Amino acid sequence: MTTTNTVRKKGLGKIISVQGPVVDVYFKKIEDMPALYDVIEVNTIDGHMVLLQTKEHLSSNTVRTVALMDTLNIQLNSVCYNTAQPITIPMGDGCYGRVMDSVGRPLDNGGEFDCPNRVPTRYLMKPEGFDLRKKKGERPEVLETGIKYFDLLYPLVKGSKTGILGGAGCGKTVIIMELINNIVKAHGGACVFSGIGERIREGNELYYELEEANLLANVMLAFGQMDQPPGARAEVVNAGLCLAEYLQAKNKDVLLFMDNIYRYIQGGQEVSTLLGRVPAETGYQPTLASEVSAVQERIRSIEGGGSITAMQAVYVPADDMTDPAVVAIFSYLDGMLVLSRDLVQRGFYPAIDPLQSASSNLDPVVVGQRHYQVAQDVLMHINKHNALKRVVQVIGVEELNKDDQNIYLRAEKILNFMTQPFHVSEVFTGKKGEYVTIQENVEGCAKIMNGDFDHLKTEDFYMIGKVPRM
Repeated sequence: MTTTNTVRKKGLGKIISVQGPVVDVYFKKIEDMPALYDVIEVNTIDGHMVLLQTKEHLSSNTVRTVALMDTLNIQLNSVCYNTAQPITIPMGDGCYGRVMDSVGRPLDNGGEFDCPNRVPTRYLMKPEGFDLRKKKGERPEVLETGIKYFDLLYPLVKGSKTGILGGAGCGKTVIIMELINNIVKAHGGACVFSGIGERIREGNELYYELEEANLLANVMLAFGQMDQPPGARAEVVNAGLCLAEYLQAKNKDVLLFMDNIYRYIQGGQEVSTLLGRVPAETGYQPTLASEVSAVQERIRSIEGGGSITAMQAVYVPADDMTDPAVVAIFSYLDGMLVLSRDLVQRGFYPAIDPLQSASSNLDPVVVGQRHYQVAQDVLMHINKHNALKRVVQVIGVEELNKDDQNIYLRAEKILNFMTQPFHVSEVFTGKKGEYVTIQENVEGCAKIMNGDFDHLKTEDFYMIGKVPRM
């Protein structure tokens, strides 16, 4: 990754066509024409600078660009400048606690960034060959989160990608903030939040919630909001990745949140349509697979350095899991967490549905045989509990045979035990936040299933950290 401090204005051009966010620019000299993805600057009649990103080379020294800002008040024949470089953003520790847009402009009224360099958000990745030194079956490094559901059933492995499915009000933001809190405090890690095409209100609320929880100083934020042109929404994901890669290069374990990765595809779809490209059968851009892979392949661990572990919120249009965009995203994910509105209504937080969620990291090679076996037994108990629930509602738990009674009641205790008071919600709940280690988590669930706590009530396990002392 190269850094740059100055903008070289290489050649002059003029605006010959403006159609919404699509702008055509003519250059008199062929050597003045920008390369693909290079930025062109143009001033509007009211003095605002608009950045255009080169997307296509047309005939007769003309390039087709997509605006990264509103094209209001751009005039035909306006003079524009080829910067001879792609989008760059400020890079340095001065980005902590700050919010930028897809081109590195501050969005938080905090003034200019205190950063010495600007770094391109796009660059040519070097192909990585197979590392023959790694032994077959070598255990990946698990990132302990202190959240029981995550660590027991859906472990985060450094360099992995996990998707989060859940509607508004299911507690997604609280889970994100608790992960940030625990990763920063327990591992000395850092966090990057990339807001892609979501509501301005949600970004505003997240900013102030992070500030109230004293987490803002450990987070870098990049927003391409819903009201911005499609070019900006499609590019902000690269700004977030660039910030994460900077921290990774400093040997940090980085937690990267992308909300919402589907909006990145949607922005690319709009750009593709505006450029007149023939869409695929379902209406998506023909380059869907390559665009998704260009982002996902940048999320990884590096040998002898830090890691980027991604949590990606995924919008599923019309709840259609066969949607091509959703399929393209899912093919890269190591795990999927589904948040349940039913659990929210029953007061179970975090409201993760254990039977709809899944993770490929729940494997004996990754977590160890003991952890894996306990996790499988927990899922078996919860599955059996769901099967018996309707029967219990009709005839009561006392009418079940002894084995089914034990499984049902222990599963109730496990479901209550998996609830957890979070540090970031102390101010709302009045309960002290709890960090539970993987060892305490696994042993606690094992004791519940072994019947060590059959004498206790189910509610004794609600919103606690570790299991009660015997």
